Amino acid sequence: MYTSTPRLRRLAWLDNLRIALTVLVVVHHAAQPYGPADWWYVEGQPRAGALATLSAVDGSFFMSLFFFVSAVLIPGSCERHGTRRFLRGRFVRLGIPVVVGALTIVPGLMYAYFTHYRGYPPMPFPRYFTDVYLGMGEEPAGWSGPSWPDLQFGHLWFVQNLLACTVVYVVLRRLGRPLRVRRGPGRAVAPPGHRALVALTVLLAGATFLVRLRYPLDAWVPVLDFLQVEPARVPQYAAFFALGVVADRQDWLERFDARVGLVWLAVGAAGVALLFLAGADSRWFGPGGADVPSAVWAVCESALCVSLCVGLLALFREFVRGGARWSRELAASSYGVYIIHVPLVVAVQYALAGRGLSAAGSWCAAVALALPSAFLLAAGLRRLPGLRRVL
Repeated sequence: MYTSTPRLRRLAWLDNLRIALTVLVVVHHAAQPYGPADWWYVEGQPRAGALATLSAVDGSFFMSLFFFVSAVLIPGSCERHGTRRFLRGRFVRLGIPVVVGALTIVPGLMYAYFTHYRGYPPMPFPRYFTDVYLGMGEEPAGWSGPSWPDLQFGHLWFVQNLLACTVVYVVLRRLGRPLRVRRGPGRAVAPPGHRALVALTVLLAGATFLVRLRYPLDAWVPVLDFLQVEPARVPQYAAFFALGVVADRQDWLERFDARVGLVWLAVGAAGVALLFLAGADSRWFGPGGADVPSAVWAVCESALCVSLCVGLLALFREFVRGGARWSRELAASSYGVYIIHVPLVVAVQYALAGRGLSAAGSWCAAVALALPSAFLLAAGLRRLPGLRRVL
């Protein structure tokens, strides 16, 4: 029989991985105006194909790994605190930033975009907030989008989706409790090996291709008029959230064979190199639809997702285990960085516009200025009374 118990010694390397993912999020958003063709708050900037490819590589795995790492911590926390207290804490830590951000951070960003790029007459922010952001006024003629009204959750979609996944986990856990009591503790499930990971890649690729027949990349839909969801990547996010829960219950993070993970990391690194050689704008890659490029990209993205997620988990467990004071401080601030970094990044991007810098130069400057600022600001905010429980 097998039962899972929390292992505090693994938290240091998980925290280090979380720091690295947070840094990657800031780096990714700093590249948005200078590479990919995605909608962003700043337009008309010089672009570089390498930054578009970097964005494609990031998008293939880093949010899936965020879902995995977040899910790993959920079962133990739920058991320690009890269902009600756990859910109450999750609604405070996840729900409050979503609501506050949707009423402060996101409308500020959208107002800047409205003022600079939509070409409508100047409008004071209070009127914009009620008429355009909340949609209480009439939709302007020739509205350019990306949606009407401007109300959205921006980068906070992850926090919002994580809260939804957490609620689903709690509901399924309660529904499955009578079954667990009757059957008793189950046997240990072996950590995934090469065959299981290949099977996961194939299943993800198939599910991703099928979803993208209707919902291509960067198509966002409202679920229940509240959740901001990108269906094209739901198979990856849902799978890795579920795997994170199982990994905690079965102690896979400690039992997983590092040699397997490092082999997949090498595969992922080779895939990244090949993608940079081909370029994300290759005619062989497609965002969705019933065609060969869409199928090819679904396979490539799924392979990158599995290989890089598994590989980085093994890499950090084996080689980045330290828990120094500075790393603990960065880890404690990483969630706050995710919440607040986009306004800082966008402000720097606006300041750099028209300075004559290349795409790579603008990107490097945005990272150099916004990244330390975000960590310093997050560290200060979480020390304010009342904010420690949230940030």
